[in-house]
Order: sequence, then C-alpha cells, then structure tokens
Amino acid sequence: MTRILGLDVGSHTVGVAVSDAMGWTAQGIETVRRKPHQPDEVFERIGEWVKQYEVEEIVVGLPKNMNGSIGPSGEACQEFAREAEKRFELPVVLWDERLTTMAAEKMLISADVSRKKRKQVIDKMAAVLILQGYLDSRQLKN
Repeated sequence: MTRILGLDVGSHTVGVAVSDAMGWTAQGIETVRRKPHQPDEVFERIGEWVKQYEVEEIVVGLPKNMNGSIGPSGEACQEFAREAEKRFELPVVLWDERLTTMAAEKMLISADVSRKKRKQVIDKMAAVLILQGYLDSRQLKN
C-alpha cells in the first residue's frame, strides 16, 4: 500500500498528516508556518515528507461554504494543490473539509487541552481529520 500526505492549508499555516503504510489511519506530523516572503519554504518541507514517507498521493483540504460554493480560501487551496501537483508530480486530491477545524477544536477542548496548546496543534489535527475522512471513504469503496 502507499502512503498519503494530508494537508490543511491556511493563510498562515499548513497542518500536515501522513497515513500509515496500509492506508488505514492518519497521524499528525507538524504545523508549518507560512512566510509570505518565502513561499517556497512550505513546499520544500512538503518535499522532505514526500521523500521520507515515500508518499504517492497528496490530499489537500478544500474549504467550501456551507452551500457548497468555493470562496477565496477555497480558491487559494485549489491554487496550492495545483502547485503541489506540478512540483511533486504526484496526484493531488481536493477533499471537502467543511467543519474539520471546528471538529478538531471540539476534540481538543473535550480532551482538556489548553487554549494555547490548541492553537499550536489545531491545524495538524485538522489535517488528520481531512486525511482520515479521505482514507475512510476509500475503505468504503473497497
């Protein structure tokens, strides 16, 4: 089986998760801060994970509005996905991520994680939820 990288792309950070080798579970790796004056830095980090984990597919969360339309942040994620596909020559799937950040926040609150700590891990946790949703949908198809 192949490993899949999951990304929660925001304007300031990118949450990163990777699947296990069987493609069953997602584990959070890191939250990378995006620097406007160094846009390549995030892609360089992603490239390191692609090599390290022998990633064969990337899933990027696509934030849709509740009515299913795509707003400015969704368009930015689509652009990020196109750039990742071009740079890594891997298939990049856009995955509906509506409510994943809210779900991640609720999980962290119920686990009694402090507000400061939540802020540090929320994007990584959202990436895990995005990737896990994608992995689960693949399992249902098989």
